[in-house]
Amino acid sequence: MKNIIKLFIAGCLSLSLATAGQPAVGASMPKLSGLLPGAALPNTSGKVVLVDFWASWCGPCKASFPSMSNLQQKYGAKGLVIIGIGVDEDAAKYQAFAAKNKVNFTLVHDAQHKAAGFFNPPTMPSSYLVDRTGKIRYIHQGFKGAKTEAEYSKEIEELLGK
Repeated sequence: MKNIIKLFIAGCLSLSLATAGQPAVGASMPKLSGLLPGAALPNTSGKVVLVDFWASWCGPCKASFPSMSNLQQKYGAKGLVIIGIGVDEDAAKYQAFAAKNKVNFTLVHDAQHKAAGFFNPPTMPSSYLVDRTGKIRYIHQGFKGAKTEAEYSKEIEELLGK
């Protein structure tokens, strides 16, 4: 019994350490221009922003791109900005993935991993939905197709309405 309790405590401790350093709901998003120097970023002031971390080797990331494009098309004129941040170390892999998976939202390469260092995404893809005041309101880990897209839609509509 003592071994089971020790394993439980060790598991809880490792889980809490694994999530240490990640921004929480309610935290302020930093200026992305400071984390992504030289990147061509859209104006996000007063906008609802979906920051999505992805990688070329990530199957769910590829599956999420059409949904992200749908969301940008549906809500862009109402104030949504989607920024996909690629974390590939190899610039050629980032560029090949971006070229193959055409989207209507901004893609940037986090070559120095400064943005990834701040957000510390626990899995690929991971996304952060930010309200018009710059506060993180929702965090998503992974992508589960239509279910995740419906969650995004509901949350985006809520934040656009505020």
